[in-house]
Amino acid sequence: MKIVFRCDPALADHLPRPVAAGDALPDWLRRMPVTARSELTGQAVRTVKQCPPFVEAMRTGFLMPLPCDVRVEAGRFEWDWQIPGPSVREHPRAPLAFHVPAQLSGMPGHDPRHAAIKFNSFWTIELEPGWSLFATHPANREDLPFRTLTGLVHADLFNDAGINFPALWTEPDFSGVLPKGLPVVQCFAVPREPAELVFESLDASRAAGYSALVQAVMAEPGVYRKRFRPRRPRG
Repeated sequence: MKIVFRCDPALADHLPRPVAAGDALPDWLRRMPVTARSELTGQAVRTVKQCPPFVEAMRTGFLMPLPCDVRVEAGRFEWDWQIPGPSVREHPRAPLAFHVPAQLSGMPGHDPRHAAIKFNSFWTIELEPGWSLFATHPANREDLPFRTLTGLVHADLFNDAGINFPALWTEPDFSGVLPKGLPVVQCFAVPREPAELVFESLDASRAAGYSALVQAVMAEPGVYRKRFRPRRPRG
């Protein structure tokens, strides 16, 4: 899968590039202990840092970064981003825009008193034929003060303009800076051809495999990581 990103030539030296998600894991995950004492059992248990599916979700796809620092104070968003004027007509210049509250009327979790923010994209994204772009909130990033809404764009066809990413602001009391490079959305290329759903009962062989695998997982930590996790290519 080749994914092509393009930007306004006047801004090429001023924009952080989209990054492979595995190259931008959050610091809290790196600092997280691999075991912690459980108050329920009184014993040390493995944390989600040792759960490959949890971490792999955070390592998959790519992240779109915030292009500059954004200061947030009492619900007010400000930035001081000194960039050249874009050379392409109709191109955004601000890192953020907004959706009026009425556009999300009836959506659970939306406060009708507040507008939704919209992260403007400064990169176009082109996928190979037959593939679409699944865009969602960065996986397991509950530390972020917003919740990016999920969308699917047919980016093999729609790729002449940037894709903007709406989000609900979830921490009204937040005061601070959203730093340049902060991931605002995580994206995956997904095949547009619908999957065929097949339903079967476990035969004797599959039933034996089920029991053996569950016993192995319960008996020894790291079975999934050692036996079922593909090696990631270096490069």
